[in-house]
Amino acid sequence: MEMNLIRAHPQAGYDILKKISFPWPVAQIVLEHHERLDGSGYPQGLKGSDILQEAKILAVADVMEAMSSHRPYRPALGIEAALEEISKNRGDLYDPEVVDTCIKLIKEKGFHFD
Repeated sequence: MEMNLIRAHPQAGYDILKKISFPWPVAQIVLEHHERLDGSGYPQGLKGSDILQEAKILAVADVMEAMSSHRPYRPALGIEAALEEISKNRGDLYDPEVVDTCIKLIKEKGFHFD
């Protein structure tokens, strides 16, 4: 039951944002941010090029932020664990170019979550 609630948030975000006029497809990006290259994501099970590039970027950013931050149900796993996750699943779940850019931003440019 909890997982169904969690999996509903992309649709809830889409439903809120679709009524707002943006110069970009923001609502669609939010709807697709848990889709994965191999089709194992949700809510639509999209694959590869069927996923908006912006949603692929948000997907990696979301994983990085979620894993490196404290959650009520677990302590922060840390930036290294998040980097390992996206590196391990580069090309399978996450867009390779997005993963490479994220790693470069963190390791070479010193980006960090505050």
